[in-house]
Amino acid sequence: MLELVYDVVGQLFDWIQSLGYFGIMLGLMMEVIPSEIVLAYGGFLISIGEINFFGAMIFGTIGGVVAQLFVYWIGRYGGRPVLEKYGKYILIKKKHIDYAEEWFQKYGTGVIFSARFVPVVRHAISIPAGISKMNVWRFTFLTTLAVIPWTALFLYMGLLLGDRWELIDEKASPYVRELLLGALSLMIIYFVIKWFQSKKGRL
Repeated sequence: MLELVYDVVGQLFDWIQSLGYFGIMLGLMMEVIPSEIVLAYGGFLISIGEINFFGAMIFGTIGGVVAQLFVYWIGRYGGRPVLEKYGKYILIKKKHIDYAEEWFQKYGTGVIFSARFVPVVRHAISIPAGISKMNVWRFTFLTTLAVIPWTALFLYMGLLLGDRWELIDEKASPYVRELLLGALSLMIIYFVIKWFQSKKGRL
């Protein structure tokens, strides 16, 4: 069974390499493989001269945003039952949905940015956004702001690792923590501003 899985994954990477930029974009849109692995492989392709960093950034960002818009629209028009039934095909489990809904209810729409850097939550935060019918343009804007640094980090790490790109989880974890701390700091600033605005509105 494991041999079959490795064979399928290997074929997917061959497919990504053959399509270049479009392979990275489609690999991210399909979400069959975690985004950090697809992007790290993209970094490897940069290191061997198959593609360049700028083009990979553009197509990687587009793919990452479209993937989340897909989940958003499923949440908006299919709701939680559909995602609980079919979410496993896009790497989303019931516990991911539970955490995401808890975060969204607690922190509101501003969490769409910061949650992208939080394990477990980041893949599923688009679901409650869709279910609550969050403004799609605001959703897209906040998602894009988060996808850009995520894409840049893993492409760059993949570039540095070269043919050792499979070690991405181990090598990138300290940088992901820094991104998370930065995102949480921005979220705190966001809530402080909202608090002052609500307080000012009562005066």
